Amino acid sequence: MLEILFPFNGKQRLHLGCGNTLLEGWINLDLVAGPGVDLVYNLDNCANEPLPLEENSVDEFLASHLIEHLHNPLPFMEELYRVAKPGARAIFRLPHGASDDAFEDPTHARQYFLNSFEYFSQPTYWRADYGYRGDWQTEKVILIVGQEHQGKSHEQILHEVQTCRNVVKEMIVFTHAVKPAREQRKELRQPLQIEFKFS
Repeated sequence: MLEILFPFNGKQRLHLGCGNTLLEGWINLDLVAGPGVDLVYNLDNCANEPLPLEENSVDEFLASHLIEHLHNPLPFMEELYRVAKPGARAIFRLPHGASDDAFEDPTHARQYFLNSFEYFSQPTYWRADYGYRGDWQTEKVILIVGQEHQGKSHEQILHEVQTCRNVVKEMIVFTHAVKPAREQRKELRQPLQIEFKFS
């Protein structure tokens, strides 16, 4: 029987893969126990072991440089969906798949690109049903690019992102849980909103 460690009693925010970066007012979750870690849990094991959280209890998720380390992202996103309140926001920071950073770290299990997060929504599965039942709508993707791209048009930068390596330093993806889940229909897909920030 699943023991609920954090019953819902107000706004609940889950910091996934916190490491040494602990956030006050959040449930800090990590694979390794340590000072300030509230919940020790293997996020790659979501298919076999549910999170010790109530359904529809979490308001917000933050995962900074975590998802690229996971071998099983679909069960992970499905489990987040289970514990998410309707409309709960999940924010992901990660390397862009066409950057050296995405490949150089041997602990990175997979790469993510502009449209990768569409596969965490139901409408994308209009072609084939793989048994995934989460439904996260991508609100927007922010691409962090170098100062040398300032002054270029949105279309010029996007072309370089799609055709060159190491244009994007980091990407930030904003999603929210759609409950009840939508149908697996192509026409329900929404266009991706892309923003650029310069650093």
